Amino acid sequence: MPASTPSITIAKLHWSTPDGRAVLSGLDLQLQRQRVGIVGRNGVGKSTLLRLLGGDIAPQSGHIAIDGSVAALRQNIQVDAGASIADLFGVRAALALIRRAEAGTATADELADADWMLEERIEKALASVGLPAAADTPLASLSGGQRTRAALAGTLFAAPDFLLLDEPTNNLDRDGRAVVRDLIRGWRGGALVVSHDRELLEEMDAIVELSGLGAARYGGGWSAYRAQKDSEQASAEQALAGAEKQRADTRRMAQTTAERQARRDAGGRRQAARGDLPRILNGARKRQAEETAAAGQRRAERQQSAAEDRLAEARGRIEIIDPLAVSLPPTGLPASRTVLAIEDVTVGYEPGRPVLANFSLSLVGPERVAIVGPNGAGKSTLLALIAGQLAPWDGRVHTPVAFAMFDQQVSLLDPQRSIADNFLALNPGTTNNQCRAALARFRFRADAADRIAGTLSGGQMLRAGLACTLGAPAPPQLLILDEPSNHLDLDSLAAVETGLAAYDGALLIVSHDAHFLSAVGIDRTIALPGGGPISPFR
Repeated sequence: MPASTPSITIAKLHWSTPDGRAVLSGLDLQLQRQRVGIVGRNGVGKSTLLRLLGGDIAPQSGHIAIDGSVAALRQNIQVDAGASIADLFGVRAALALIRRAEAGTATADELADADWMLEERIEKALASVGLPAAADTPLASLSGGQRTRAALAGTLFAAPDFLLLDEPTNNLDRDGRAVVRDLIRGWRGGALVVSHDRELLEEMDAIVELSGLGAARYGGGWSAYRAQKDSEQASAEQALAGAEKQRADTRRMAQTTAERQARRDAGGRRQAARGDLPRILNGARKRQAEETAAAGQRRAERQQSAAEDRLAEARGRIEIIDPLAVSLPPTGLPASRTVLAIEDVTVGYEPGRPVLANFSLSLVGPERVAIVGPNGAGKSTLLALIAGQLAPWDGRVHTPVAFAMFDQQVSLLDPQRSIADNFLALNPGTTNNQCRAALARFRFRADAADRIAGTLSGGQMLRAGLACTLGAPAPPQLLILDEPSNHLDLDSLAAVETGLAAYDGALLIVSHDAHFLSAVGIDRTIALPGGGPISPFR
């Protein structure tokens, strides 16, 4: 019998968080060997869907049937002590066997099982993602972008029927993003790609949008999806406006008819009171008037019911989205105030191998500076230096103003605390009312402010961090962000771009997202060259 075509079938899938919040509800989806982009707002269940398909968590109800093999690339790659690239490929034991064989300590049975081409195949896979490294390279020595490249190579190494990729370009520089696009462009298996990278989504065969209305599939890449989505939205909004007008017209007609009938009834009662008509004719006219009024009322009720049904149907075609509108209080930063001074700094992790050498940088007033460079160039090392997590070997770092640092994990938030408790801890002296009002501006209203930080999606975590920092009565005069666009959905990204564009303090941003940097009005770009020794901060 011919082999069946690999496929994924999802039927009536339901999954909720431990506190009972529904993430996916009644989801139905059929996937073949195509490259499919998964888009949607933060918290709508994109990463959860990939975890369900990868077997990390189980559905609470519904059905998942996978005909074929899957391999997953996680959004956050955990770095365990002693872990190496070999662990990402799942070949630690096989590589250890080769080392024993090379040392002459392997048994005859072990030698028979040795894969002598393993290292060569691993190096070839790593080269395909632009990472010249050995299989036993410690993960702790790699930058975030380099770990992503290594994990992607390990995913491809498994040669699955379906790739499950969760934000694969998040930690990559521009060259790395191009590598991922090229790999996806040439991939002939199935791929489910959760991403907000518009260039990557352009390579997809189809886009699936997850929303409060379920899953909607659109043929083609990002541009085709946007065109179809805009057309759908315009049509739905037109239908909604028509339905609202019909309801208003129906109500107005019913009111006019009722008033006209009331005037006729009043005229009949006056005529009867004058005694102009015989009693028997008076009674007949009264019964006729009552029957006419009742019939008119029933007709009006049917028309109003039909108008309400049409309105409900029109509203059902439009997802009600509470837009994120970031409004920031002033920082009071004078134009001549120095906010950051790095003077002739040399820093690194291994003696004699500096990551940054004789590096200087100064920010004065509300300057907006971008730090760019390839993965491994030292961008995150620079941020660790500014934050005081790393001491310079030589030189001086001075931050004379209050600043807030947003790393990619938003580690300023305690994952065990609620968003509201985090706000109060980060802003001593603020009242509960001030806290709730500030969080509401960032769309954390009522019970949403009591959600535990550790249960939030990546984008929600960044939004919560911004809320707890910029929502303070006296926001910091310097804001430092490490790849802030990585975890935001496209709608939230646009809102944060607008909010940061209105921020009147100084900005220092590490980002590979050229569109984001343009949107927030960068004044100056500092390019760090690559080629230095790798480190856990970079």
